[in-house]
Amino acid sequence: MTKEATSGRTVHMAIQGYEGSFHQEAANLFFKKNVTVACCDTFKEVIAAAKDPARTDGCLMAIENSIAGSILPNYNLLQASDLRIIGEVYMQINQNLLVNPDVELEDIKEVHSHTMALQQCYEYLDQFRWKLVDADDTALSARHIAQHKARHIAAIASKLAAELYGLKIIAPKIQTLKNNYTRFLVLRRKEDLGEAMEGDKASINFHTDHSKGSLAKVLSIIAREEVNMTKLQSFPIPGTQFRYQFHADMEFEQISDFEKVMEKIKPVTTGLKVYGIYKRGSWK
Repeated sequence: MTKEATSGRTVHMAIQGYEGSFHQEAANLFFKKNVTVACCDTFKEVIAAAKDPARTDGCLMAIENSIAGSILPNYNLLQASDLRIIGEVYMQINQNLLVNPDVELEDIKEVHSHTMALQQCYEYLDQFRWKLVDADDTALSARHIAQHKARHIAAIASKLAAELYGLKIIAPKIQTLKNNYTRFLVLRRKEDLGEAMEGDKASINFHTDHSKGSLAKVLSIIAREEVNMTKLQSFPIPGTQFRYQFHADMEFEQISDFEKVMEKIKPVTTGLKVYGIYKRGSWK
């Protein structure tokens, strides 16, 4: 946890999506609501805003989902950004059916939301003969029905979107798969950070050569130490003939345990980079 998350200082963080998005909900969780957001259309814009001290203090970015898996383009953005991970948030994604305060279920004729949100709620939506309309963003759909005081249109979005836009949750948690979690990374500029004094999780990136058992050597070193590798993700290295780089997340009891592992894998890796040492997130 960062000083800002506990001291009451408000930070300004870039997020993908509009006000009321799940990214903003995750930012509120991490910073205990001591946060304002700079809304961006794309994750590439999020990273650009996070790198600019005149615009933000950093960013919060989704990195993987318990159903859809890793968001591979965001790992590439992380690698190229030179930003540092200072924390993570695991948040359950609850999709809610939102309407204006005077609207009832029988008034609804259309439901608007991002296509992925609609797909996540098909089992509930199939009970009705509503027209389903794809939108650019869940929170934007909520904002539109509030602005237009729509009486026959509902939106699928977050609880926060309902609160921000004065909407009624007419049906909560309508997603088909209830155990749907997204992991978000909290990123800051390295020049704004001091040396990591506490933490029990780290994220790294490294390359191995084509020699036989090169990756196995790295994994065996990690396995022998008091470190638990919770994720290993491979990516092709651009411009090479099928050489790969690897992203790894590791959990440990003492930072010294992690530092020992890093010293031992240096001789059998290249391009070894630490994205950050931070406190592991809890499941919200």
